[in-house]
Amino acid sequence: MTIAFVFPGQGAQTIGMGKALAEAYPAAKAIFDEVDSALGESLSQLIWEGDIETLTLTQNAQPALMATSMAAMRALEAEGVTIERAAFVAGHSLGEYSALAAAGAISVADTARLLRTRGLAMQSAVPVGEGAMAAILGLDLDAVRAVAEEAAQGEVCQAANDNDPTQVVVSGAKAAVERAAEIAKEKGAKRAVMLPVSAPFHCALMQPAADAMAEALAGVDIKSPAVPLIANVRADAVTSPDEIRALLVEQVTGSVRWRESVQAMAAKGVTEFWEIGAGKALSGMIRKIDRNLACRQVGTPEDAAAAAGA
Repeated sequence: MTIAFVFPGQGAQTIGMGKALAEAYPAAKAIFDEVDSALGESLSQLIWEGDIETLTLTQNAQPALMATSMAAMRALEAEGVTIERAAFVAGHSLGEYSALAAAGAISVADTARLLRTRGLAMQSAVPVGEGAMAAILGLDLDAVRAVAEEAAQGEVCQAANDNDPTQVVVSGAKAAVERAAEIAKEKGAKRAVMLPVSAPFHCALMQPAADAMAEALAGVDIKSPAVPLIANVRADAVTSPDEIRALLVEQVTGSVRWRESVQAMAAKGVTEFWEIGAGKALSGMIRKIDRNLACRQVGTPEDAAAAAGA
C-alpha cells in the first residue's frame, strides 16, 4: 500500500474544527498556539467559538484550515505516523501550503503569515462584486475551456479548478462567468452553479495577489520537502525550493490541476489517499477520479488512532 497525504482547500472550514485534536494531543494544541502567536491574534478562538461568516473570510479561512491540517499531522506523529509514511504530499489550492508545512519545507509560523497575506491579497485584487466563480457539472476540462473562451468576449474567463471528471470551476469577470454558466448548460452541462466566493480565484484577475505573494515568498526560507510535493499548476512532483517558490506564485493565477495531480500520484503507485484536516471534499473528488483508489480522513483523535493501526 502506497499512501499520499492530501490537504483540503477553502470551503472545508467549520466552527470547532481541530478542537478535539487540540484537547487530545498537546502537540496539536501547540500548533494552534504557534499560529495564534505568528498572526498576533487568537485565530483558534475564532475557529472554535466564533461565527462561520468571520471564519469564512479568506484571510481567516486559509490559515485556519492550515492550522487544523497541521494539528492532525501532529496527532498522527503522536500516534507514531510520520510524514515519511507518505510517498507524496499534495494540497488543493491553499492546501498546497499545508502540504509544504507538513513536509517540513516551510515553518508553521511562516506558513500562517503567508496564508494571511495570500488571503488578504486575493480578496483585495478584485473589488467585491466584479469577479465570480461557477462550478460546471457534467462537462470535461476541454469542453469547459471552450465554454470559457466563448463566454469571455474580451473579459477574463478561465477554467480555474479541474477538480474531477464531473466538475470544472470557471473563474473571472462576473458577467463573463455568468455567460459561461448559461453557455455550459446549452452545451449539455448537468448544472452550472455560481459559487458563494468573495473573489475570482485562480485566474488572471489575481495578478496583483500573485505579485504580493512573490514579494512575501522571497523573504521566507523554503527547504526541500521531506517527501515530494505534487504541485497544483504542474500536476507533477517537485522538490526544489526555488521551483516550489515559483510555483506558489504561479498558483495564484494558474489552474488547480487536481484531477491530473491525483492521476499522476496513482500512476506513480499511490493506492490510498489520507485527507489530513477538515472535511472530506478531496476524498469525494478522488473517488470520482478513480474508484479503485482508497481514501481515509484524518481530522479527529479517533481518525488519528485508526490511521496508526492501518
